[in-house]
Amino acid sequence: MNGPPVPPVPPVPPAAEGTAPPAPRTPPAGRDVPPLHVHGLTVRFAGLTALDGVSLTVAPGTVHALIGPNGAGKSTCFNVLSGLCRPASGTVGLGGTDLTRLAPHRIAALGVARTFQNIVTTEGTVADNLAVGRHALSRAGFAAGALRLPHAVREQREHLEKVREIAELTGLGPHFDRPVALLPYGDRKRVELARALCLEPRVLLLDEPVAGMNAGERARTAEVVTEVRARLGLSVLLVEHDMGLVMRLADEVTVLDFGRLVAQGTPDEVRAHPEVLRAYLGTPSDREDSA
Repeated sequence: MNGPPVPPVPPVPPAAEGTAPPAPRTPPAGRDVPPLHVHGLTVRFAGLTALDGVSLTVAPGTVHALIGPNGAGKSTCFNVLSGLCRPASGTVGLGGTDLTRLAPHRIAALGVARTFQNIVTTEGTVADNLAVGRHALSRAGFAAGALRLPHAVREQREHLEKVREIAELTGLGPHFDRPVALLPYGDRKRVELARALCLEPRVLLLDEPVAGMNAGERARTAEVVTEVRARLGLSVLLVEHDMGLVMRLADEVTVLDFGRLVAQGTPDEVRAHPEVLRAYLGTPSDREDSA
């Protein structure tokens, strides 16, 4: 077994009476969200196979979870999808566009945004950090901005309005002008999510968005992800070890173990799959050997 065993998947409590119906599984009308196709993805590092022929599809407007024990290949998959790693074989496509060997900035420009496991920066205010996410969408050049030309001023105003909108959507509105370094940990993590949303992505890659959070912070972030998917109509590919959150949010789940795809399906189908139980809990002989 690779790494310490992960606790068993907890049951998901039934929805309480009077709760709102689930968010729509399809993008709002007019929102162009193509499927994200991963086919036969293989990645090797110095003879080690990190991904072995992995395939999955993130359907438009859905939350798709990618789970597995430590070292299963989840972060490697995200690195390929965001252009930080080149596969030995296989393809990644967004609708009819091949992303497989594009540079990260070109993938981002096509509508794929990513967060990272660790907080990237605590410099500047919330507004400053979110504005960074708008950089790839800027059309006015540096000189036009410095000279305060009318079209550059108009664009800056539009960017600021969008940044405020995203801050409100993610619960960061009250902290808009506060330094990120002074925020609680959960809010700092949510700045990473908000910054990715400022790119106006069609597909959002969330790499362990609740890692290190307490129970209240995890619940708030889950609410934000649900609201973002419903309001913006984007697709979400989620890597997360919090199985309670995965089972609540995901429409589809893909399970990796040692770089191989071992199960795929709805949350209920996946958590009952024998290969998933083996990957997370080990066989009886595995547990006896480790005792």
